[in-house]
Amino acid sequence: MAQTQSSANLKLINTVFAAMLVSMVGYFIYWGLGYTHYNHSGLFILATFFGVFMAFNVGGNDIANSFGTSVGSGTLTIPQALLIAAVFEVSGAVIAGGEVTDTIRKGIVDLNGMHLDPMQFVFIMMSALLAAALWLLFASHKGLPVSTTHAIIGGIVGSALCMATLNGVDSVALIQWDKLGEIALSWILSPVLGGIVSYLLFSRIKKNVLDYNSWAGNTLKGIKLEKKAYKEEHRLFFEALSESEKVEYATKMAHDAQIYDEPDFDPEELQSEYYRGLYRFDSRKGEVDSYKALHSWVPFIASVGGMMIAAMLIFKGLKNLHLGMSNVNSFLTIFMIGAAIWMGTFVFAKSLKRKDLDKSTFQMFSWMQVFTACGFAFSHGANDIANAIGPFAAIMDVLRTNSITAQNAVPPIAMLTFGIALIVGLWFVGKEVIKTVGTSLAEMHPASGFSAELSAAAVVMAASFMGLPVSSTHILVGAVLGIGLVNRNANWKLMKPIGLAWVITLPAAAVLSVVSYLVLQAVF
Repeated sequence: MAQTQSSANLKLINTVFAAMLVSMVGYFIYWGLGYTHYNHSGLFILATFFGVFMAFNVGGNDIANSFGTSVGSGTLTIPQALLIAAVFEVSGAVIAGGEVTDTIRKGIVDLNGMHLDPMQFVFIMMSALLAAALWLLFASHKGLPVSTTHAIIGGIVGSALCMATLNGVDSVALIQWDKLGEIALSWILSPVLGGIVSYLLFSRIKKNVLDYNSWAGNTLKGIKLEKKAYKEEHRLFFEALSESEKVEYATKMAHDAQIYDEPDFDPEELQSEYYRGLYRFDSRKGEVDSYKALHSWVPFIASVGGMMIAAMLIFKGLKNLHLGMSNVNSFLTIFMIGAAIWMGTFVFAKSLKRKDLDKSTFQMFSWMQVFTACGFAFSHGANDIANAIGPFAAIMDVLRTNSITAQNAVPPIAMLTFGIALIVGLWFVGKEVIKTVGTSLAEMHPASGFSAELSAAAVVMAASFMGLPVSSTHILVGAVLGIGLVNRNANWKLMKPIGLAWVITLPAAAVLSVVSYLVLQAVF
C-alpha cells in the first residue's frame, strides 16, 4: 500500500515538472516568435528545443554533480536539493546571469577570423547545442560527471570544422590550439588541485574536530565505566564491614554527600574514601573539554567557509550585475559576513552543550553544508547556464537581425525558461550522477561533504584569479577523492570510466555536432 502511494506521488511529481517545462517552453516560443519578427520560425522553434534540451541536460549532469556531496552526506534529500536548486539556480540565472553573453570569442574556434553567412552560424550553434546535450544525456545515464563547458566547446569545434571543410576554409588555422591545450591540461590540473585542497582541509577537520571528539567521547566513556566499577567495588567493601564500622562509615559518607555538591567545597574536607575516589573520577572528567572543538574550531571553520562562499558570490556569482563595489568594499563585506557567521555559529554551538557530541557536531556541519550548497547553486546558475543560453542567445539575435554580433543580449524570460529546464533536468536524469559523486566515489558525511564543497569553491576562486584552466566539475570530483584519501575509502576503479569520459567529452561532442550540422544543412 505504501509502495503504491509512493509510486503515485512520484508520477504526480513527474507530471507536474513535465507540465511546468512544457507550458514555460510553449509560452517562450510564443514570445520568441514575436521577438524574432517571425523570421525563420521553423528554425527558431527547433533551436528552442535544442537549447532547452541542452539546459535540461546541464541540470541532469552539472547541477547533479554540484549537489551530489550534499545528498550523499545525508544533509539534503533529493527533493530538498531540488528545492534549493530551484530557488538558487534560477535566481542566479535570472538575477546575475549576465546582461550579455559572449558566444563567439569564448570558445576555441576563431569564428571572427572567417566570413560567415548568418545561417551558417545558426547551424553551427544549433548543432553544438544538440551534440552537447546528447553527450550529456548519455553521460548522465551512465552516472558520469563531465564538463558541460567542454561539451559545448566540442560541439562548436565539430560543427565549425565541418562548415570550414565544406567551404574550403583552412580548418587548422581556425582552431585556437593554445586553448585546446588548456582544456587538456584541465583534465589533470582540476582534479589534482581539488584533491590536494580537500585532503589538506578535511585532514585538519578530521584531526582537530572529528578525532578530538572521538578521543573525548571514548575518554569520558572509559571514565564512566571505571566509575561504575569503582561503585560496585565500594558496595562490596561496605557490605563486608561490621555493623559498627558501617555506622561510622555511613556517617562520614553522609557528611561528604552534604558538602560534595557545594560549588566552593574543599576536597580536603572529605572524610570518606568513597567520596575521595568519586572526586578523583570527577576531576579527570572535568579535565576533558569534550566541547572544545565544537566551541572553537567549528565556528572558525564556518566563518572561513562563509567568507569563501561570499567571495565566490561577490567576485563570480554577482560579477555580471556590475554592483560598483571596490575591492576594499568587497573584502570588508566578506569579513563582516565571516564575523557574523562566527558569532552566530558560536552562540548556536553553546546551546548544544548538553546534547550528544557527535550529533551536535554533524548538525553544525549540516547547516554549514546547506549554506555552501546554496552559494554554489547561485554561482552555478549565474555562470554555467551560459553553456546553454549563450549559443541560443546568439541564434536568436541572428534570426532577429540577420547579422552576427560578438555579444548577444539575453532576455530575462529566456533565462527563466532555461533555468526551469535546469531544475527539471536535475529531477529526471540527475539521480545517477548524484549517486556517483555522493556515495560511489567515497563515503560522505556532513563534515566531509562540507569539506569537499568548500575546497572546490576555494579552488574555483583561486583559479579564476590566477587564470588557470580548470573545470568546476573535475575539481569537485577531485575534492571527493581527496576525502576518500583521508578516510582511505576512495573508489579508484570508478575513476577509470570517469577519466575516460572527461577525455572523450570534447571529441564525442565534436563528432555528434558534425552529424547534426550535415543533417541541418540537408534539411534547411
